[in-house]
Amino acid sequence: MTSIGTGYDLSASTYSPDGRIFQIEYASKAVDNSGTAIGLRVKDGVVLAVEKLVHSKLLVPGANRRIQTIDKHIGLASSGLLADGRQIANKARDEAANYRDNYREPATLKALSDRLGLYVQAYTLYSSVRPFGCSTILGCIDKNGPSIYVIEPSGVFHGYHGAAVGKGRQLAKTELEKLKLSELTTREAVFEAARIIHLVHDDAKEKEFELEMTWIGDETKGRHLPVPQDLFEEADRKAKEALENFE
Repeated sequence: MTSIGTGYDLSASTYSPDGRIFQIEYASKAVDNSGTAIGLRVKDGVVLAVEKLVHSKLLVPGANRRIQTIDKHIGLASSGLLADGRQIANKARDEAANYRDNYREPATLKALSDRLGLYVQAYTLYSSVRPFGCSTILGCIDKNGPSIYVIEPSGVFHGYHGAAVGKGRQLAKTELEKLKLSELTTREAVFEAARIIHLVHDDAKEKEFELEMTWIGDETKGRHLPVPQDLFEEADRKAKEALENFE
């Protein structure tokens, strides 16, 4: 970064001479230092999975969740600063409730992502605030079918068939591109998601991690719910076996 130390990285409201806003790039770096989150959009639903790094053995398993429910049919997985992710999740709940009040129907994911993208982008305009240090993956089944959107710290949002954010996103994207997502069922996608999260986890550098998975599909009647415990344990076991064979 050519302009570091020259004052252009002190405020989110200041451009560098080559047209960059360094505070946004630093926020993206915070995401890259965090655990990986992935989303798979398949023929009958959406699966979200997160590699939640465990920093202490004293933490209660299942607490401190990184996947949150926004509305009955919408889930949000975050990677980056956990508190920032929770703030965006709370804003998303407010927007989803507001959409229901105004239009008397569940929010579509495109409309919700548009509103959240504008909210995140507002935090890149003023010197008195800092950009959000997290990227979020939103998954949903609405009247348009299954969909996934990713909102980045800059406020940009894109729709995806398969998405990955966080430390292992490059390897995760490579693995997602190998899958025929349009032909998979949500049940098959759960196994693939578990395998990819185990694959991108770096045992040499990182401590233990906790796998977190939720799904939305025909099996959940369009609701965002945690993956059932028996299916979760089977997917986790098969992912570990696949990793041993891979090595």
